[in-house]
Amino acid sequence: MKIKHNSKGYRELLRSQAMLDDVKARADRIAAAAGPGFEAISMIGKNRARASVRTTDIPSIVRNSRDQILLRALEAGRG
Repeated sequence: MKIKHNSKGYRELLRSQAMLDDVKARADRIAAAAGPGFEAISMIGKNRARASVRTTDIPSIVRNSRDQILLRALEAGRG
């Protein structure tokens, strides 16, 4: 049996509102677990929905660099 991949279908799924909502919710949980000074952002890119968590000020940059806050908060994104 051969499997034929539907690239257009994959692309539509990866760029869907449902996918954006899912990655945004995961990023929000990670930002909340990281604490003050971190925020989640999301967008639909050329090929897929994406989200990230970033620092918002110098103290959070220093905290993350010193204590690896985002790496430790990553587990909160599961769910």
